[in-house]
Amino acid sequence: MSYDFSGMTFVITGGSRGIGASTARAAARYGANVVVSGTREATGEAVVADVLAAGGEATFVACDVRDEDQVRGLMARAVEVYGGIDVLHNNAGVNETALTPRVSLEDLTAETFDHVLAVNVRGAFLCAKYALPHLKASTRHPSIINTGSTGSFLAFPGCIAYGVSKGGISLLTKNLALDLAPHGIRVNSFAPGVTETEMVADYVAAAADPDALMRAMTGAHLVPRLGRPEEIAELVCFLASDKALFVNGAEWPIDGGTLAWRGTAER
Repeated sequence: MSYDFSGMTFVITGGSRGIGASTARAAARYGANVVVSGTREATGEAVVADVLAAGGEATFVACDVRDEDQVRGLMARAVEVYGGIDVLHNNAGVNETALTPRVSLEDLTAETFDHVLAVNVRGAFLCAKYALPHLKASTRHPSIINTGSTGSFLAFPGCIAYGVSKGGISLLTKNLALDLAPHGIRVNSFAPGVTETEMVADYVAAAADPDALMRAMTGAHLVPRLGRPEEIAELVCFLASDKALFVNGAEWPIDGGTLAWRGTAER
């Protein structure tokens, strides 16, 4: 499937790696101007370089989505460079295992819990809030696409804060869809299964037995492998396109079948 995003501007948070980076490359390939945002300047600029080398258009804007002033500045810079915002992809996220080995309820600190929710939920709220005036001005079927997780539906070890945050994204998506429908702005999310990203690699590496954890997680997929970021990116592009205009307030699983059952089988 192909899309015509020519003249459209995508703002992608968490765009310097994983799903965000793949979405940046895919959206640019379909003609979009892409604002790649994140806290890792070197990797963000590398994504921009990939896009430019392929003949696309992109720029990097550093932003910590927990910071209201930085988020406001991100949206202002996107408009300054490209003249507007048509699609916001809220992809910035963090798991507590990237911050601390202390992830049980007994050991998890309030500071770590707050950090995860600040990035994953507050960040999505702030980005939606400050993108809104520009999305309202868009004439290209504007939308917001939030990165959820199968952790919106199921519990995973070491993911107390992360799971709560992704449950929050699920309901943030639905409430924003309701709130913004009068403005013609669609809001959707997607729930990826275990995907080949740096976040997943860090999560697995922090386990007592990384190999066993990887076998268990892959075994939970009815498609017996990890998801690929480029597969997820194609779903994001579909949700952003004029082929998905009747899709609103939805949370799309792209999880290899994880949510079709509750089990695991080593494969």
